[in-house]
Amino acid sequence: MYTNNIALNIIEGSTMLSYTIGELKANFSEVIGKVKEGEKVKVLYGKAKEPVAMIVPFEKPSEYRQLGILKGKATIEMSEDFKITPEELFGL
Repeated sequence: MYTNNIALNIIEGSTMLSYTIGELKANFSEVIGKVKEGEKVKVLYGKAKEPVAMIVPFEKPSEYRQLGILKGKATIEMSEDFKITPEELFGL
């Protein structure tokens, strides 16, 4: 790994690894290993090393999804010339 070319950035009190496209390609397996361990990796592009992407750990979605959390917080109004009923629109 090219440790002299890989930048550590301080962002909101934490460190984040940064790789140029070439460094990312050369060290992809190692980078993915770090991401699996919970690290976030910034991807830099071009001579200016402009940040263009971030690789973050995958967060498994919750198995439980609460239904009805917006009940009473939203309304739907159809104009009078709307051709289908709300039941038809939403498949109720």
